[in-house]
Amino acid sequence: MAITEVLVPQLSESISEATLLTWKKQPGEAVTADEILIEVETDKVVLEVPAPASGVLSEIVKADGSTVTAGEVLARIDTDAKASAAPAAAAAPAPAAAPAAAAPAAASVSAIASPAASKILAEKGVDAVSVEGSGRGGRITKGDALEAGSAAPAKKAAAPVAPPTLSLDGRPEQRVPMSRLRARVAERLLQSQAENAILTTFNEVNMQAILDLRALYKDKFEKEHGVKLGFTSFFVKAAVAALKKFPLVNASVDGKDIIYHGYFDIGIAVGSPRGLVVPILRNADQLSIADIEKQIADFGARARDGKLTLEELTGGTFSISNGGVFGSMLSTPIINPPQSAILGIHATKDRAVVEKGQIVIRPMNYLALSYDHRIIDGREAVLALVAMKEALEDPQRLLLDL
Repeated sequence: MAITEVLVPQLSESISEATLLTWKKQPGEAVTADEILIEVETDKVVLEVPAPASGVLSEIVKADGSTVTAGEVLARIDTDAKASAAPAAAAAPAPAAAPAAAAPAAASVSAIASPAASKILAEKGVDAVSVEGSGRGGRITKGDALEAGSAAPAKKAAAPVAPPTLSLDGRPEQRVPMSRLRARVAERLLQSQAENAILTTFNEVNMQAILDLRALYKDKFEKEHGVKLGFTSFFVKAAVAALKKFPLVNASVDGKDIIYHGYFDIGIAVGSPRGLVVPILRNADQLSIADIEKQIADFGARARDGKLTLEELTGGTFSISNGGVFGSMLSTPIINPPQSAILGIHATKDRAVVEKGQIVIRPMNYLALSYDHRIIDGREAVLALVAMKEALEDPQRLLLDL
């Protein structure tokens, strides 16, 4: 018997522990090298744990929901064995059940799914036993998984990805644990409010010039670059232009020191099923509009799938939060420590404004700049926000670096 151990992957230096989600294989089932066996949730990202070798999963050491640290043994694979007719019982503690609960053992072995199919079935809450595989040897293919109905409830994970469906009959309540990510976000936001002297200044921006520019070039832009021309890239460019003029807004506090950053790493707040994440646009001043749009689209897609890396979520000198995508008119964003400022952008709506003594209708967006008053005075904050407003209302300034 040759045993290979499945270990918790290396975690970031700032992360001491993680939580196991749901095992995709059970003892006695065949596994192939690099097949994803389980996911590990940290307070920043979700990491996939692949099988280090092919063989049979002989033992699960850590059950779903266990708290683990880097390098711990999660399971063992017998690389010499063949899948048996009756999977071995898991070594890790399992909920008490009658002996019959170990039931369709033989059937579960025959219902072997491809890695892609396993992921789809897990997301749909379908037991592989209930799916008839059309692949070689009865293997469940991705197509089989896509067509499968929700015949069985999904195995409960330690941290639900989305809010559970709750019946509204009577006066129901349901208690679920916070995911590590959401708990960490809560901790950091409370830390930010406790340690920073947060003030927020507001302004409004006429988005007509941006709207005209998008209407003129959006089709050509998408055809040329393979990504849609959105609004966030203009806000990133406008923010960088303002930060260059007012470097204190791009600085951070370290004890009694102020650290001035000679680079512009812009965090873009992105919603995900497990909570808010803020991936970083590195060296945003060196990126084109197309580069920014591509990275933002990629961040959004991988945030939904939990595929962002620790490196992409670490650092940043300034952040942008866009509540406008959800319809927000106005908000006061909370600073993402150790940064000293954050820009909140909102929904663009037609509003009545006064121009040259006349009431006219213009597409207006309200901007909110929250800043740490310990190092940023009102003057710098207000002028920085005005610089962003002016850049957005005359986007040619961004091209000319004015």
